[in-house]
Amino acid sequence: MAKDSRDRQLMELKDTIKELNTTIGNLNAMIREANQREQEHLEREKVLQEQIDYLTKKLFGRSREKHPEIEGQFSLFDEAEVEAPKADTKAEEEFSTVAAHQRKKKGATKDKFADLPVQKVYLDVPEEERICDVCGTEMTRIGEEFVRREIEIIKPSIKIIEYYSVNYGCPKCKVEAEVPRIIKGRDGKPHMLHGMASAGTVAWVMYQKYVNALPLYRQERDFKLQYGVEIGRETLGSWIIKNSDEFFAPLCGYYRRRLIAGMYAMADETPVQVLKEPGRRPETQSYMWVFRSGEYDSHQIVLFHYSPTRAGETAKEFLEGFRGYLMTDGYGGYNKLKDCRRTSCWAHVRRYLLDAIPKGSEYDCNLPAVQGLVYIDKLFELEHKIHEKKGVSFDAVKKFRLEKEKPVLDAFWKWLDSQTATRGSRMDKALVYIRNRKPFLETYLEDGGCSFHNNTSERSCKAFVTGRKNWMFSDTPEGATASANVYSIVETAKANGVDVYLYLKYLLLKTPTKDTSDEELEKLCPWNPECQEALEQMKIEYQRSLFAAM
Repeated sequence: MAKDSRDRQLMELKDTIKELNTTIGNLNAMIREANQREQEHLEREKVLQEQIDYLTKKLFGRSREKHPEIEGQFSLFDEAEVEAPKADTKAEEEFSTVAAHQRKKKGATKDKFADLPVQKVYLDVPEEERICDVCGTEMTRIGEEFVRREIEIIKPSIKIIEYYSVNYGCPKCKVEAEVPRIIKGRDGKPHMLHGMASAGTVAWVMYQKYVNALPLYRQERDFKLQYGVEIGRETLGSWIIKNSDEFFAPLCGYYRRRLIAGMYAMADETPVQVLKEPGRRPETQSYMWVFRSGEYDSHQIVLFHYSPTRAGETAKEFLEGFRGYLMTDGYGGYNKLKDCRRTSCWAHVRRYLLDAIPKGSEYDCNLPAVQGLVYIDKLFELEHKIHEKKGVSFDAVKKFRLEKEKPVLDAFWKWLDSQTATRGSRMDKALVYIRNRKPFLETYLEDGGCSFHNNTSERSCKAFVTGRKNWMFSDTPEGATASANVYSIVETAKANGVDVYLYLKYLLLKTPTKDTSDEELEKLCPWNPECQEALEQMKIEYQRSLFAAM
């Protein structure tokens, strides 16, 4: 009996131990699951905190992308220099002996206004006071002395110019001929530029909107308050749309043909809202695309193109036939362009890494984002070094890049391969962005004329973005297309260093149409000597008119 009791107790103890082991196993599994959940929560919290810091930095931080320099930062990764093949001394001196960068000297006030007309005003002594108070002798003029210089702004004025044709008739034919002979005076200019406005007036309205970002409703108010003339915004809009469609679109088409025939191009896009697009809601987002010539091309072309969508087909159709190098950001829509060589922007890579640096950790070289940034800053430094040298050829740039930048790139890719990051974090997004674009990021090494970044396109786009903040939207697709044409003319004029207002006026005086030949359109381009000479003459005449108004 005792034996049976002990056996039962032993069996009960074994069952209890088994149950306890099962319970312990379950508890251990629960602890592991809890630890895993906690780890996931911590990682999620880290990602969310990183997002908060990023948004806070974007909202309240500085907008500059310049990263503070870390003392000795370019010596952190010496393997780039160690792995570099030793170039001969002569070749190294060819690239390294670049003149030291000097801060641009501030010009004197006199130099800043050297091109403006000057009117001298003499502060004369009244005639009755030109008597010597000592001996009573009449004083004589002995010279003049400079007192001060003032800038006087002459407010633009409006006037009506009425043209009359002077007619001449032959008195003899009037009596003897069957049909009287009459001739009339003509100036060879169009009767109207789709309205009563002159070329200068239309150019001024365009200049105010597309250069000074002054919306048409403000111009309407300005005309009324400042000049006492009521010109409705509908009229102003009609001047822009009709004149740009007839006289600017042909030149923009010529610019496009020249761009496609070139070796280098750059592209970017930005949203625009168009209210009355057929079959679409007013809130639907459309896009303004920017295509421009290469950063280092002698003749700069900047083209804006309105499209209802951001689809890559837009870029493919616009650049149909382009066979050169195309610099873009990371947008995948450009992958539809198969006939050209894609190059990707290193400035965008740099921004992704910069955004991955936590607030207050800019100097922490233990952070992977800071390490990656050091590599890229080294590449930017080398690019600046070669391009600040005047007259350098594309072949020399290519040689310099292969000798000096390729080793840094190789070290950067090696560093990239060793990196991991928390899924969904800013660093993870940066790593994915860079790895997906690696083939395009190295293309610039193939040709010295390729750009290293797409900042030039973004600067061209900035004028449109600034204007959009004021006028906010286009009413119709026709208006958006007109804006694209005018912005193309304005930004191309800026890129080639000519007076924008005078160039707009010049084109409206020349009135090129769809029937104008490419040879004649070439003469209207801002880089053409004939056009530049005409603009210089217009500038002289404009200054004379200012002098006459004084």
